[in-house]
Amino acid sequence: LRAINIGARCCATRLSSCGPMVQMQVRSTSNSQTAPTFDLFEPTPVHTHLRETVKTFAEAEVEPQATEFNRNERFNHSLFRKLGDMGMLGITVPEEYGGSGADVTAACIVHEELAYSDPAFTLSFLAHSLLFANNLARNGNDDQKKRFLPKACSGAAVAGMCMSEPEAGTDVLGMRTIAKRRPDGDYELTGSKMWITNGTVDGVSTGDYFLVYARSDSCQKGEAPRISLFVVEKGTPGFTLGQQIRDKCGMRASPTAELVFDNCRVPARNLVGEEGNANVYMMRNLEIERLCLAAMSCGIAKRSVEVMAKYAQDRKAFGRSLSHFGQVQRLVAESYAKMRAGRSYLYATASRMDLDHDPTQARNRLDTDGAKLFCGNMAKECSDAAMQVLGGYGYVGSGVVERLWRDSKLLEIGGGTNEAHQKEIMWDLPRQ
Repeated sequence: LRAINIGARCCATRLSSCGPMVQMQVRSTSNSQTAPTFDLFEPTPVHTHLRETVKTFAEAEVEPQATEFNRNERFNHSLFRKLGDMGMLGITVPEEYGGSGADVTAACIVHEELAYSDPAFTLSFLAHSLLFANNLARNGNDDQKKRFLPKACSGAAVAGMCMSEPEAGTDVLGMRTIAKRRPDGDYELTGSKMWITNGTVDGVSTGDYFLVYARSDSCQKGEAPRISLFVVEKGTPGFTLGQQIRDKCGMRASPTAELVFDNCRVPARNLVGEEGNANVYMMRNLEIERLCLAAMSCGIAKRSVEVMAKYAQDRKAFGRSLSHFGQVQRLVAESYAKMRAGRSYLYATASRMDLDHDPTQARNRLDTDGAKLFCGNMAKECSDAAMQVLGGYGYVGSGVVERLWRDSKLLEIGGGTNEAHQKEIMWDLPRQ
């Protein structure tokens, strides 16, 4: 196994068991007298420590605030910054830029454990740590990494990514936001982006940093769109908040916004990679995004299974606990099996991913699509089964199941719809 570096820094005194930066390399020896054991979900002691750390943090800090912040559609900025103190906001970012340099399995662990308590808060974490920080860490130059990643990793800045538009979602190459090259070498961006996670934190202004995809205006008629990627900072002239999108079905504690670019002047030094080559960066970063969305689905499913199993044991009907009735047994048992299958698919795929492979290739698209497709459906089915077992107690907002049920739906839409995954799997399978 490759060496992994995981930041186990912790800001809360109740998490005093967290140690300093841990570096560990696990090697197998050919002359071992007994076959080495291997845990797919926690392949090294470092991963085990990470899961325990995040689980403790989620129980102590994330769980108590989840109902209130989701009900009020508020982003918990102070809690978000605690993740920065722990080294989580740059989970996959190299240490030299303020991150923890961890692998994909570690990223999945963090997303799964946080989503167990609050999927909405976890969604904002994902948009910041993966869609911005990981993307820039893999595709930006040294100057860009030094300028933007330290604040992103510490939590001093809140970041996101702008891809979708009012009329371009799955049809990403149909985007209309244009990047026009100015005579002085800078760029002007014109257009709008929709459904942007972390687009605003306060409902009045934009977030701090965004990676923005835009079409090059140099494309000839009939030529495939050439997409470029830019870092756009809060306060850039022409860059404004269009609207905060409220009254969502789920993920209500994760702020969503429309962002507007009106002749927004972006310096040439903020162009990420080569002009017109961002299609490659986009596809590559989608792999870890989709896998960690699948990890969020696993967190939802795991919580749903635990809640319904406990309720079935405690709740009495017709003189016996619900666990004695076949209909309830089926809902609990099938949900458990689906959850275990989804987690196995998730972590098997994560174990094969290398964040620093050739950036011109998206090598894991088939199984990152497959894991997200399966786990997204699985989370919705498990939360629905939990609501069925709990009946009225699952249907009301005073319990966790109703919130998990609403949150799970986005995981069949965001980061790629189920239909997009089905299409891509069908296209990719014959090539394997």
